[in-house]
Amino acid sequence: MTTPGRLSTLDRFLPAWIAAAMAAGLLAGRWVPGLNTALSAVQVDGISLPIALGLLVMMYPVLAKVRYDRLGTVTRDRRLLWPSLALNWVVGPALMFALAWLLLPDLPEYRTGLIIVGLARCIAMVIIWNDLARGDREAAAVLVALNSVFQVLAFGLLGWFYLSVLPGWLGLPQADLAVSGWQIAKSVLIFLGVPLVAGYLTRRLGERAKGRAWYETKFLPKIGPIALYGLLFTIVILFSLQGEQITARPLDVVRIAVPLLVYFGLMWAGSYAFGNAVGLSYERTTTLAFTAAGNNFELAIAVAIATFGATSGQALAGVVGPLIEVPVLVALVHVSLTLRRRRLEVAA
Repeated sequence: MTTPGRLSTLDRFLPAWIAAAMAAGLLAGRWVPGLNTALSAVQVDGISLPIALGLLVMMYPVLAKVRYDRLGTVTRDRRLLWPSLALNWVVGPALMFALAWLLLPDLPEYRTGLIIVGLARCIAMVIIWNDLARGDREAAAVLVALNSVFQVLAFGLLGWFYLSVLPGWLGLPQADLAVSGWQIAKSVLIFLGVPLVAGYLTRRLGERAKGRAWYETKFLPKIGPIALYGLLFTIVILFSLQGEQITARPLDVVRIAVPLLVYFGLMWAGSYAFGNAVGLSYERTTTLAFTAAGNNFELAIAVAIATFGATSGQALAGVVGPLIEVPVLVALVHVSLTLRRRRLEVAA
C-alpha cells in the first residue's frame, strides 16, 4: 500500500466504498419495510447473525496473515505491552467518562451509552485498521488477545465503577449496568476465538503442506480481499439495522458524535505520540495507536440493549459509535500511511 499504482481498486477507493456502504445501509434500514426485523430474527450472542458472519469473515484473512512463531518478540516488548494495557483500561474509559459528562450533562441516557462504549475495548475491526495502515500484525494479535482477557475480567467491574461508584463520589447521578462475565466471555470466544483458531490452523496447515513462500506469496493474496468485503458487508448490515433510528434523530446523533470525535482523535494521536516518544517502530507505534483508539461496538450495543432495551438512548449511543468510528479510523489509516512515507523518506 505504499504507492497508488500498487493499490487495488478496492484499497485505493476504500473511503468511498465505506461511505457508500454506510449510506446504503442507512437508506435500506429507512426505506425497506421489515428489513430490521428480518436481520434481527436470528442472533449470535445478542448480535444479528449477518453481522456476526460479517465480523468473522472480516477477521479471518488478517489473522491468517499473522506469523504466530513471532509472537514471542511482541510479548517481550514491555514498551508496547504495558502502555497498551494502561491506554485501554485506564486512560480510555476515564477519557470517555470525562467527555460524556462534559459534553452531555443534560442527556443521561446518551451519556451512559457513551461510557459503555468507552469500556468496550476493540477486538474486531482494529485488526482491519491496523492491517490497512501497515501496522505490526503479530503485535495486534497479542494486544487484541490481552484486551479480550481483560474485557472478560474487567468490563463489569469498570461498568460498576464508572456508572455507580465514581459518580457517587463526585455527587453526580448514578446508573446501574447488568452484565455477566459469561456474556462477555461468549462474545470474546465467538468474535475473536473462532477467527483466531481458523487463522492459526490455516497458516500451520498451509505452511506444512506447501511451505511459507507459497503460503505468503500465493495463498494470502487470494484471501486478502475477503477481509475488506467482510468489512463492507458488516457496515451495510449494521447501518441497515439502525438506519431508521439514526435518520429519525439527526440532532441527537450530532450531540453523541461530538464526544466520540474528540475521543477517537485524542486516543489515537496521544497513543501515536507516546509510541514515537519511547522509540517504538512505525509498525508497533501504529498498532498501539489503533488498538487504543478502537472500541468493541458489538459488545457495547449488545450490553446496552440487554440492560436498557433496543429503543433506549443508551442503545442509540452504542449504534452511533461505529457511525463515527468507521470514517474517523479510515481517515487515520491514511494519516498513518502518510507518516510512514515520511519516515521512509527521512531514512532514505
